[in-house]
Amino acid sequence: MNGQIYISSSCVNNRKIADSVRQLAEQGYTNIELSGGTNLYPNWKQELMNLQSEFGIQYRCHNYFPPPEEHFVLNLSASDIDVRARSIAHVQQAITLSAELGAKEYGVHAGFRFMPDHKKLGQAFDCAQLQSEDEAIALFADAWEALNKQAQDHGVSLYVENNVLSKANRTTFGSDNPFLATDSASIARLQDACQASLLLDVAHLKVSCNSLGLSFETELAQLVRLSDYLHFSDNDGTADTNHGVREGTALFSLLRKVELANKTITLEVYDGSIQTSLNATLALLQPGMADG
Repeated sequence: MNGQIYISSSCVNNRKIADSVRQLAEQGYTNIELSGGTNLYPNWKQELMNLQSEFGIQYRCHNYFPPPEEHFVLNLSASDIDVRARSIAHVQQAITLSAELGAKEYGVHAGFRFMPDHKKLGQAFDCAQLQSEDEAIALFADAWEALNKQAQDHGVSLYVENNVLSKANRTTFGSDNPFLATDSASIARLQDACQASLLLDVAHLKVSCNSLGLSFETELAQLVRLSDYLHFSDNDGTADTNHGVREGTALFSLLRKVELANKTITLEVYDGSIQTSLNATLALLQPGMADG
């Protein structure tokens, strides 16, 4: 994968995906990752194709896009047969859409060991009975095998994104991590089962390391070597708040120490700092920037 920088459609807040894409394109951002946060409506696909032609947009799809008719939590590890079937069908649709839009990569979140409420995504979940990690991984790997075959047949590269374990959820669930693939060890266990390529969300990793008492610097250095597809944003280490990436911060200093050449990066910043974050990311990509 040749390195490029994408902007997530979630960086702007609209109910219709075409409105988000147009808003970004009119600001000059034409590499756009289509993500969650919008609602389904008639003719959305044709509108995206029209915008692609009008602005020369390069798309890629991510996780919870396209939006389903009824919102739910996408979970390829779900023990509930109906939820898992809906999740698999959603990914199948996203792969087909990716091919139609000329999008070569599609990333989906790693699974959960419980059934979260979609209304509480990004918040602290209520304590729930957890399926075993082995069972969750087996269900994920079984789904992944068929989905990855479909993706290959459509010329799409399929990626799994590391989950985030917030401080609040660490408090709720204690030492029994309810999420798959939050750190290097649990990512390795999932990859061993399904050989999935890693979409490394740096902000997710920062929070998870803080919750698990791990060195973010060490984990970042190890995992960034294993991925050619990264998500960038920042936070205070307790929750995934999608703050901007800025020069002079601790995160920027750590990113200077790793090799980012030839990696595709998507900015997922929700605080209005798209251009500031883009400038910081471009600075990181300057030849010779890596200190490590």
